[in-house]
Amino acid sequence: MFETRAHIPRHAFSVRDAARAGDVWRAFQEIAVDASTAAGWPPKRYRVEGTAFIVRSMTVRHALEPYYGEALSGRSWISRMRREMFSTREVRIASDERGPVASARQEWVHVAAAGAGLEPTRGSAALLAAFPVEAELGSIDDPLAPVLPELARKIDDAPARTLEFEAWWTWMDPLDHANHPAYVDWCDEALSRSLHAIGVPPVALAPVAEEVTYRAGVEGGQRTRVESRLAGTTAEGHAVIAHRIFGGETLSATATTVRRLHGHDDASFLIRALGG
Repeated sequence: MFETRAHIPRHAFSVRDAARAGDVWRAFQEIAVDASTAAGWPPKRYRVEGTAFIVRSMTVRHALEPYYGEALSGRSWISRMRREMFSTREVRIASDERGPVASARQEWVHVAAAGAGLEPTRGSAALLAAFPVEAELGSIDDPLAPVLPELARKIDDAPARTLEFEAWWTWMDPLDHANHPAYVDWCDEALSRSLHAIGVPPVALAPVAEEVTYRAGVEGGQRTRVESRLAGTTAEGHAVIAHRIFGGETLSATATTVRRLHGHDDASFLIRALGG
């Protein structure tokens, strides 16, 4: 179990002083990197050894929207390891005053350089020893389990909405592709534009949960397309949106976001914005 203080920078907050979902994902990433560093595996060591961990999928649940300057703590541990290359990392963020903020379950794959790309590879004995599985910690009754809420009402006839842009070179991460939280930013930007189109301030968009599965990295200069379609609603009335993200003509990721509107009892305006 790794424990640390968590920090979300000022630029991550909207005009209503609420942290955006993508930046909560970045806080999770920092906690995971800090945990790896504390175990003796900082980013530089992976680079020297020609290996890395990349995210295969990630599921997040939000209990609270953190505000700037709030005292936050982070916890992280490995709850599963398969074939010495696929690991599940649990990450939690909590407010010292208000309790659980958000939880994440990250599925990572250990890779090594192979020609012009990366391929899955078994971790070394030193790596595996540094990250013991703490499955018993994963079985603790979690007040904010990182799973998507169930779909209570399915919507099949909502139209797909498309956002297109060219990926900036300055968005690229140390592995030379768009960092995984960026995909959440893109999904929320697509939703924000749909809200703005019907006169609802996009700043009202608030996260409930999201899940992204990655297939291929979006690279600098690629024409990128986000296709978003309303899939239904939860029992609480939150909107469930399905997304597909393309880098060029390649399907780079699929995502599901669950969203509500701050200051509203339900997501009816968001549902209307998406044609539901």
